[in-house]
This record gives sequence, structure tokens and C-alpha cells, in this order.
Amino acid sequence: MRRIIVTGGAGFIGSNLIRKMCSNSEYYILNIDNLSYAGNLISLKDVEAKSNYEFIKQDICDAEKIETIINNFQPDAIMHLAAESHVDRSIDGPLQFIQTNIIGTYNLLQASLKYFRSLPDAAKEHFRFLHVSTDEVFGSLGPEGSFSETTPYDPRSPYSATKASSDHLAKAWYHTFDLPVLITNCSNNYGPFQFPEKLIPVVILKALNEEPIPVYGKGDNIRDWLFVEDHVNALITVLEKGGVGETYNVGGNNEKTNIEMVKEICYLLDEFKPRLNNSSYSELIRFVADRPGHDKRYAIDASKIKRELGFIPGYGFADGIRKTVEWYLNNTDWCNAVITNKYDLERLGRI
Repeated sequence: MRRIIVTGGAGFIGSNLIRKMCSNSEYYILNIDNLSYAGNLISLKDVEAKSNYEFIKQDICDAEKIETIINNFQPDAIMHLAAESHVDRSIDGPLQFIQTNIIGTYNLLQASLKYFRSLPDAAKEHFRFLHVSTDEVFGSLGPEGSFSETTPYDPRSPYSATKASSDHLAKAWYHTFDLPVLITNCSNNYGPFQFPEKLIPVVILKALNEEPIPVYGKGDNIRDWLFVEDHVNALITVLEKGGVGETYNVGGNNEKTNIEMVKEICYLLDEFKPRLNNSSYSELIRFVADRPGHDKRYAIDASKIKRELGFIPGYGFADGIRKTVEWYLNNTDWCNAVITNKYDLERLGRI
């Protein structure tokens, strides 16, 4: 069994990744998560009793404890997903993003390097540190073009600036210290278990509550959408096949304006759970003041991961978004638990 540490495994992407990897008896997973507002163990109920899974509640900002955990567990790889990840929240409180995304990543890199240097040569050959990042580090695109792995960094928010910093640290630990680092930069994810401060769950839950559905600005900001299960499969592919020191962009080839996305969700809700007055949920849409510094467009050129590792997404947008809306409708208990305990769908990121 390959012993894998996953940081941030109680979050949206992390929990989906752990469920996938725990279904494979070749992996033994240690989940390290601080269980901050967006981390929920209820997202991992179906794996908590598995013999190839364990959990440790720990903040990655505690360098000494992180080093101890790594040395005790003796991992074959570390998949680093733990991060503060919401742009609006980074506007309200940038310091927490600096602490987790920069200092926390530094702590993991340092502890991993010490551990890596202690390994015998054969084990060193197989050890990997996979740093999971975002396309937002590249800034904002005009109407044409896509982000490639060589696109210059141009972050515009406290969130993307801290993720860019963490990317640079990971690359430096590879080039300077020979830590076997891999990096992925991914487009917007959607799917089950996403914390309801993000666009898609906000739309669904606001609609079901018969509340106004907020859309920033004119709703014409464009994102490339990737179903979370495809992202998880890409991460495993990079871990197993990726070249040391390489960066891989992961995208869904599904560019949508925000208003297109919101309307698509409303139409699916019209089908699955019609309103009592039989009107469309789209009538609840309200345009609100835009996010400060809102990036106009993201688009990913994912040709490298396809060409070199043979990875292509398995879900088309129509299937992925349909599956997502159905999941939220069938899992209202999860939504209510998350909202009741940690978040009530309020607007964040005001100046």
C-alpha cells in the first residue's frame, strides 16, 4: 500500500479525492485538516470506518507538529490541498490567507524536505510532493487566449496572491533543494460537497429558500468549469505519472459566463423541483454590486496533461451540472448542517 498524506482532506476537493483514493486498496490515506469553517468530517462519513483511512486534526501552520506527523506516518507522497480559497473572504481577512497558504505551505515543504533527506535512495526515487493550486494565479484574460503552464503570474486578489506565493515556494524547493515537487493549476471546480459560499451551491440554496439569487456585476465574468471528480482523477494521474518539477494545468473546456451558469441551474431546478407558482427560479436573479478587483475571464489550456499523461475529463458540462444539482437536492441535511454551524449565505468581500 502506498502511504499518502492529504492535507485539507475535509474540504470540497479533498473529501472527493479521499473517497476516490480510499476505494482503492493500494492506498492508505492520512487526512490532515484543521476543520476550519470550510472543512467538515460529515463529508467523509462514508470512509471514516475504512481500514485504509485515518484522520488527524491539525493546523499546517504549526511547523513542529506537522514535522512530527510526517515523520511518524512515513508517507510515500504528500498531496497538499489545504488552503484558504474564497476570494471574497480574502478581501475581508487577508492575514489568514497569508498564514495558511504561504506559511502553512512553507512548513509542509520544510518538513517534507527533512523527511525526504532521511529516506534511503530507493524510497527517494518514489517520493512525491504534489502541490495543488488554481488558475487564478495567472490573473485575468481578455476575450481570447488561454492560460498555459508558462503564462506569467499576475494575481489580482489576496487569495490568488497567496496561492501564487505558495506555487513559487514549491518550485523553489524543487529547484534549490531537489524536493520532488509536482504542481497542478486547476480551473473552477463544481460538484458534491462544495462549501456553500461558492457560486453554484449559493444559487441552489438561495433558490430553494425562495430568496434573491445574487449575481455580481452584469454576470458576464467567464470561468472554465471542471467537475470535481475529473479534477480528482487528474490529481491521481499527476501523482502517479507526472514528471518531477513539472506543472500541469487542469481544465474542463467548459467556458460559461456567470449568468449562463446561474440560469442553467435555475432551469434544472425548474425541472427537478418546480416552484409552487410554476414560475422559473430565474425570476429570483438579482444583479448586485461587483466584487472588488473581479477577474474578467479564466480559461485553461490543458493540452500538456493530455499530451504527456493521457488525461482528459470524463464529464461533459451537461452531465456534470445535472449530477451536481441532483446531489444538493438529495443532500439537504448536509447543506443544513454546514450552514447552521459555520455560514448563513451572507455576502462577503465588501470594501
